[in-house]
Amino acid sequence: MSARISVSRSISSSPVKAMAEEINSSAPATATVTATLTATASSLSSTPSTKKLLWPSVLRWIPTSADHIISAEKRLLSLVKTPYTQELVNIGSGPPGSKVSWFRSASNEPRFINTITFDSKEGSPTLVMVHGYASSQGFFFRNFDALAEHFKVIAIDQLGWGGSSRPDFTCTSTEETEAWFVDSLEEWRKAKNLSNFVLLGHSFGGYIAAKYALKHPEHVQHLILVGPAGVSSENENKSERFAKFQATWKGAILNHLWESNFTPMKVVRGLGPYGPNIVHKYTSARFSRYSAGDALSEEESRLLTDYAYHTSVAKASGELCLKHIFSFGAFARSPLSQRSCEWKVPATFIYGFHDWMDYLEADAARKNMKVPCEIIRIPQAGHFVFLENAKGFHSAVLHACRRFLSPHPTNYPLGEGITTV
Repeated sequence: MSARISVSRSISSSPVKAMAEEINSSAPATATVTATLTATASSLSSTPSTKKLLWPSVLRWIPTSADHIISAEKRLLSLVKTPYTQELVNIGSGPPGSKVSWFRSASNEPRFINTITFDSKEGSPTLVMVHGYASSQGFFFRNFDALAEHFKVIAIDQLGWGGSSRPDFTCTSTEETEAWFVDSLEEWRKAKNLSNFVLLGHSFGGYIAAKYALKHPEHVQHLILVGPAGVSSENENKSERFAKFQATWKGAILNHLWESNFTPMKVVRGLGPYGPNIVHKYTSARFSRYSAGDALSEEESRLLTDYAYHTSVAKASGELCLKHIFSFGAFARSPLSQRSCEWKVPATFIYGFHDWMDYLEADAARKNMKVPCEIIRIPQAGHFVFLENAKGFHSAVLHACRRFLSPHPTNYPLGEGITTV
């Protein structure tokens, strides 16, 4: 693979150092933080050399660092054949005129969005891919080659996740939390000078993509929501069984942990050097359960596990959005269905047959929409349909975007077993 690395705008050693300090701040104080955050070990060779960690990672309770994240990403993307460019896109220190403290931190250094852009044919439509909660852009590694044949594919790490900046999370409401992600995505779009793109979001990323399209419909050609979270509210979708569980002492404890912002990543951090093994067991089991015969290979599983671990245990930032966006049980506090009549962008919902997100929620929301909306279901796949049935996922995405890809939309039929609702 011939990956090319570049840096958007001018990145001096000062903001790069700030990013490294943010990402590494979850490590013990005894571990001196490295002062560099590089796109790869060689990509920012012009940056002045800086201090190395005094403690080798094997001796630290949380064996990770900024360099570990970027190195793990590079190893995972080595599985991708299409050449790509990596950028740390400068989105400044807050949107002009914003009253939301979504960039407040110990410093006023600019923030950066880690961005991967794949080579494409001239004139190809742009596809922006947004990952879900507890994920990063590398989770789409199985999709980049196939989609880059038809699109200019750009994948990002949302603010506070992956290799992007991890400012202190200071939001205290649903409105502020949505602004943290939606406004940072808009500042990124401005920095990249993009318009008229297809916006794809998975799970929590689907929720943010939809909120972005509601606020900035003029920039989005088509919206693709893959197993989106937050479509309906607790009142619309809470089952009697869950209500009974919520009333038990176990439910009360879990509800308290949720409202205390006790995230899954905190558990992994608490396990210290045992964390990587737990993440390996999770990824090995999670992404083969509904496999369409193309389960993760041993190498894919190993590289994805390594990547998932390092992106999960770095400084808590974007992950702290959880309780502000969702109530206990992952019910949206500001559900998409409440504003479905306001949608101005045509949309496609994609679900695996075994997705724990219910496609019937999208079907109910669609009834109030004034724009075209289709729902596609893919067999032999669950919530991570793009990993579990990659071919089916690619077929669904191409079908959703058929009017942008060819003057003959019938050229992109759905694959075998894929259904529409």
